[in-house]
Amino acid sequence: MAFLIDQIRAAWTDKQTNVVMFSATAIALYGYDQGMMSMINTNHDYLSTMNIASTSPLVGIIVSVYYLGCAVGAVLFSKLADRYGRKKSIFLSLASAALGNLIMFLAGLGYRRGAIGVMFIGRVVMGLGVGGIDSVIPTYSSELSDDDARGKALAQEFQSNIFGLVMAFAINLAVTRALGKENQWAWRIPIVVMQVYPVLLMGFVERLPESPRWFVYNGREEDAKEALKDIYGDEGDDKFEELMSAHEKERENGDSVSYLDMVTPGHAQFHPTVIVIMGQINQALTGYGAVSVYGPQIFELLGFSIFMSEDLTLANYISYFGLMTFAWLLIDAMGRRKLLINGSIFLTSCFLAMAICGGLAIHANQLHIPGIIPGIIGTITLFIATGSFGIGWLATVWLVPTEIYPTTARAQGTAISVIVWGIANFAITLLTPIMFNNLSYFIFLVFAVTNAIAGVWTWIYLPESGGRSFEDNQQFFIEAKEAGSWRVTKVCGGEFGIMKYPDPEQNGEVLVDAERVPLLRRVEDQLPSIE
Repeated sequence: MAFLIDQIRAAWTDKQTNVVMFSATAIALYGYDQGMMSMINTNHDYLSTMNIASTSPLVGIIVSVYYLGCAVGAVLFSKLADRYGRKKSIFLSLASAALGNLIMFLAGLGYRRGAIGVMFIGRVVMGLGVGGIDSVIPTYSSELSDDDARGKALAQEFQSNIFGLVMAFAINLAVTRALGKENQWAWRIPIVVMQVYPVLLMGFVERLPESPRWFVYNGREEDAKEALKDIYGDEGDDKFEELMSAHEKERENGDSVSYLDMVTPGHAQFHPTVIVIMGQINQALTGYGAVSVYGPQIFELLGFSIFMSEDLTLANYISYFGLMTFAWLLIDAMGRRKLLINGSIFLTSCFLAMAICGGLAIHANQLHIPGIIPGIIGTITLFIATGSFGIGWLATVWLVPTEIYPTTARAQGTAISVIVWGIANFAITLLTPIMFNNLSYFIFLVFAVTNAIAGVWTWIYLPESGGRSFEDNQQFFIEAKEAGSWRVTKVCGGEFGIMKYPDPEQNGEVLVDAERVPLLRRVEDQLPSIE
């Protein structure tokens, strides 16, 4: 017991642990919304209050407009993060999410006329806040993590995102079973419970250190020194010298980068911006935004009843949360490219299998086979696909933009990532109900093809950014310009197609090809040490 208390006390006082725990809880807001809306969409009182039919396109529009709010919030709060600091921007993002959540809770409470308009406003305002969180938190967390632990930190945060998803769906399922789909509190309670996240986090922001990189970029070297000592203790002075050296190199490349610069062909930041944009488009093409929001409908396509589909959806989310542990164990051990490419291979295979299972389940009577068999096989396959997405794609595409930009463009780059994510998921969540109604189980075939496309693009164009410093990763784009090619195999002899890892034979002071270090050893290095 004393050991456990000491560990908790150490975690409470360690600033890096504080950052990871705070960031993880904040990212959980995104997951909570997905789990929350998946069952609210089927609540009869909710549909009646909003005066819409269950098959109306407005059901999908209410869900998807949130993502447009996220896109706008990413730009707004990333600008605030650059001007006033990461902490202030995070606080205001949380306040916006809390306000939006409150507006959603009040939509139609005691009235019906105009309820849908209030719900739209709430979804957009909450989207603004969550978009800010999704753009600023990964940047902030990455700037306070070591080069060989950035992936682990962000993957742990996104595991918390899945915890939010599980928590929301479980609460939703419990109150729906207890109160019934005709009761308004079956959909209002899950909304108001979400308020716990932003309110508690706003009270915790003051404990966090500000980003030393932001201090240096704004000419506040003494504040940066103090922040680094607060975070790293005795190593703070060495970290400060490294940070100042990196800052001087960045200054040689110019002090400011606009959003227009980043999407202008020929500009130094255009190439990394295309990488970021395609990463988010490819993540949307995996189809898992749709699976998260419309989980019960997926299981209904596999032949299960409504109640069983809801139970299986919760089980799938719980499995999702557990399997995310492999994401933070592997992301800094195998690298970004391998996880993404292998994730696409698994997802393509799984969706092909699910298309077959869906077809067999629907036509089981004509084929004289028990419908439960393809349903069971399809369910197992979906569980595998969900884990493959979580390990390979969930956190990785959010990590890349925090690693490949200079400080002058990092907030904008992460914001662009959220903008594209918002627009892409707006389209996917809007179109998914339409595809359910018109394509039936052929929707799985569509996702199989899009996953294959995502994997091929990643293999050709995505450089491996794991195990390298921010400055090393920026060198790839300089070399690519000189080589006249964006193909990873054509730049630096294909060096950026492999993961770099500290060589244990040289006390980790030299980076080598990760394949020279056994995977088991690399995974063990990611496990927390017990002293």
